[in-house]
Amino acid sequence: MTQEWLNRMALTWALRHRQKYARGLLDTYGSATEVLKFVPNVVDSAVMRRAEQEAQFVEQHGIGMYYYQDANYPYRLSQCVDSPLILYSKGQMNVNPKHAVSVVGTRTPSERGKDWCRKMVLELAEKVPDITIISGLAYGIDVVAHMAALEAGVPTLIIPAHGLDRIYPAVHRNVAVASLQHGGILTEYMHGVEPERYHFVARNRIVAGLADAVVVVESKERGGSLITAQMAQDYNRDVFALPGRHNDATAMGCNRLIQQHRAHLITCADDLVKAMRWEVEEKKACQTTMMTWLEDLSPAQKILYEKLCETEDGWHINQLVIETQMPYQEVATELMVMEVNGLVKGLPGGMWRAGER
Repeated sequence: MTQEWLNRMALTWALRHRQKYARGLLDTYGSATEVLKFVPNVVDSAVMRRAEQEAQFVEQHGIGMYYYQDANYPYRLSQCVDSPLILYSKGQMNVNPKHAVSVVGTRTPSERGKDWCRKMVLELAEKVPDITIISGLAYGIDVVAHMAALEAGVPTLIIPAHGLDRIYPAVHRNVAVASLQHGGILTEYMHGVEPERYHFVARNRIVAGLADAVVVVESKERGGSLITAQMAQDYNRDVFALPGRHNDATAMGCNRLIQQHRAHLITCADDLVKAMRWEVEEKKACQTTMMTWLEDLSPAQKILYEKLCETEDGWHINQLVIETQMPYQEVATELMVMEVNGLVKGLPGGMWRAGER
């Protein structure tokens, strides 16, 4: 492990309760090594020993790592101002899937809620085969969503509130182990960190930030699911909620989200697929006579235009970034230039499609 990575872990651990300050230092000096050079008192010998212990754990257990300044950091999460500086992973995962949905809900769901959640995930997997299902492995809806994803054969990401040396709750260990072959576990916490109450609230921002959409399946008037929904809104993610009877305790949170226009009403996977414009269709070629104006496009514009021509329904700008591996700002700028020229058309919700020429 490089000294820079060791310094990253030490700095993140030292300022784990002051991440905004840590991010400011890193943005100012460019790297953890430079921060420690100019602000050496921020990390003491005990913190460095803790980082060295984590480095040993990472190497012994084949742990993957993502740093917010690196290119491999989850793209969706990088858009969130309070995203973790470091993420630790275990499994076979793609942190930038084409489509990602987080499923959250009460720890004490009804049989209706559990059945609906399973059916919804199975239907999503059928309609959107490249979907990734994200949740927190908690009792109730979380584990139902993970199990349904494994049943459907689509990746599932577990976001725990602790380090990678344990599984909580332990009764869900088999689900966690199964996810390692098709998805995995992703956390901001070093090994040895226990599932404290405030860690669950903090991890919810990862659950919300990693997804294109968040589905709330049964929630009481208060709870972690509603916190996740609020975070998703703050991150400009789409939120969906399953309605229920007005006098059902487990439906009150979802009903309130819908009533206050903070979530789309969802009754089946189709509702989400259509709202997100994820309908699976055969690729259609755009007009083969692209005329000479196509030759005048820049290389980046050609890539974007050809991608938009693959479907009449268009692409979300986040999907274009992932598919083309181009920086977000470059994609946004090129799309606006092409829109002025009538080559593409911007749609509500960050969607874009090829224009009619």
